[in-house]
Amino acid sequence: MTTFDEREKSFEKKFALDQELKFRAKQRRNRLLGTWAAAKLAITGPGVDEYVKALRKADLTMKGDEDVFQKVRKDFDAKGVAVSDAELRRAMADFLAQAVAQIEGERKG
Repeated sequence: MTTFDEREKSFEKKFALDQELKFRAKQRRNRLLGTWAAAKLAITGPGVDEYVKALRKADLTMKGDEDVFQKVRKDFDAKGVAVSDAELRRAMADFLAQAVAQIEGERKG
């Protein structure tokens, strides 16, 4: 095998690992966001897990995060929860950063 072939395989492996990390981080972010949103919506008990599942399902609607944002925004508006768009987007970003940190911590541990 040539050095070029080895380098190509290395890049492919890194890409696959990056995609896996991105997927896992997004799923974990959705769980954290769903739990936070459920608390704001006064959802408790098994309803929290159901809300997280609904949020994960909504994430499959469109590429990107807009589908998740729209789902939570709609739910907040329906229940009269006073959270601004900026605060919701900031929470999404913060939970994603937290999810990445958790996953990276697990990989090192």
